[in-house]
Amino acid sequence: MHDDDSSHALTRRGFLRLSVAGATLSALPAAPAIAGDAGARPVITSGVQTGDVELDRAVVWCRTDRPARLRVRYGTTDALAGARERVSAPTSADADFTARLDLTGLPSGQRIVYEARFEGRGGELSEPVRGAFRTPARTPAPVRIVWGGDVCGQGWGIDEGHGGMRTFASMRAAEPDLFIHSGDLIYADAPIPETLRLDDGSTWRNLVEDGVGEVAQTLDQFRGRYRYNLRDTHLRAFNAAVPMVAQWDDHEVLNNWYPTEVLGSAGNDARYTEKQVSVLAARAKQAFFDYAPIRPAGGSGRRDARQVYRVVRRGPLAEVFVLDCRSYRGPNTANLQPQAGPETAMLAATQRAWLEEALARSTATWKIIACDQPIGVVVPDGPLQEGFANADPRTLGREHEVAALLSALKRRRVRNVLFVTADVHYAAAHRYDPARATWTDFDPFWEFVAGPLHAGTFGPGVLDATFGPEAVFTSVAPKPNRPPSDGLQFFGLVAIDPATRAATVSLHDREGKVLYTKVVEPAT
Repeated sequence: MHDDDSSHALTRRGFLRLSVAGATLSALPAAPAIAGDAGARPVITSGVQTGDVELDRAVVWCRTDRPARLRVRYGTTDALAGARERVSAPTSADADFTARLDLTGLPSGQRIVYEARFEGRGGELSEPVRGAFRTPARTPAPVRIVWGGDVCGQGWGIDEGHGGMRTFASMRAAEPDLFIHSGDLIYADAPIPETLRLDDGSTWRNLVEDGVGEVAQTLDQFRGRYRYNLRDTHLRAFNAAVPMVAQWDDHEVLNNWYPTEVLGSAGNDARYTEKQVSVLAARAKQAFFDYAPIRPAGGSGRRDARQVYRVVRRGPLAEVFVLDCRSYRGPNTANLQPQAGPETAMLAATQRAWLEEALARSTATWKIIACDQPIGVVVPDGPLQEGFANADPRTLGREHEVAALLSALKRRRVRNVLFVTADVHYAAAHRYDPARATWTDFDPFWEFVAGPLHAGTFGPGVLDATFGPEAVFTSVAPKPNRPPSDGLQFFGLVAIDPATRAATVSLHDREGKVLYTKVVEPAT
């Protein structure tokens, strides 16, 4: 939803001045009294989220159960002294009663506290929900970014008896400034049953709300998967404390999907009455933009309001380059084409050109590329290939895009690039080195893999030799599809020191235990 209020510059000094004066910048009318009939009050159903936080702005997201306006008060103190307030347009069923406000004019390098509530048509107010986030500083300051992906996959839903989505509590305890959700926010194609049998004979008992017992095909079914995940206490608490950078991968729609795909009638495809994946993807993308705290593209000059790829800036030490490896890709094939062409597209020409230019223009010390798939891990799709790699050491298929990008970055002297990703359901640290590669026209770089956050654990996968990856660290599952209760859930953390500008990357398990650490020194 778009907000009605105009933006005004806001500084830390301005907040304090307002606190002393006891006034508000926008001279808003007094909030209406809470209605006596509790049944008439709007209800906040899924907590609050923030996203795409930059130097002076942030998106606040919330959902209610009926038409109502989102009212967000925000300031730099817990008491909200001298707070500003923004109000959204009324929610509607068109966006499943979700609302977002893009708070602008924020002071940089400050902790922002906000209080969200909904106002019904008659002035009735919901109970408030609070959240907080920190804007990046304009001068070098510590940066802490966590990442991971893969939530509620393989039927492993919310079992409160087994700790719920415990990984989100551990990520919150790491006190990050930002969370990169590397994709598979939901598993639209994986029904969540009431129970699953664990190896020791005990039972995993899922919550089974919001229609998660079937694959998602309708818009409401896709939305229901997001509503379901937001039932988890740990996830809601995390969302209220840590802003998100959301990207999508395949399971927001369908396993290993591509835009021109048409489903057959055999196997799992028999579950689907809608066979055109482009139709499913359009519904899934609407649900993603309804529920992710993502800034619509129109506000930042991008042509498509539902464009996933973008840059999120975290001050002079880090910028996050978010990729979309789904919307523009060619079909899954054997991935052995000797020349680049429409079938070998993953990012496609427009997105790859944007990425190259955005990286070349960046003045940030670290350029963190959030890619929803690893570069060198072979990810089969039956007899075909799903990812960039193809298990052939020659530069073939989708690897043409990677080769062109890496060569361009070397030619343009773009330094200090880190790739972070998830997708393959294990944790790994990969060093790519031209001395080990068959395609050699690039500078060495690191790729770090972390996930699942709450899904079945697999791996490790097979590495393709084209770009010379070395698996410096990999987690190992004793057998496929380990449940979250086994503890083999993983997230990553990038911590940048403003004094040395070094990036310390660590991989953690479900309880937050450090499994691997690498200090990557910045190149000059």
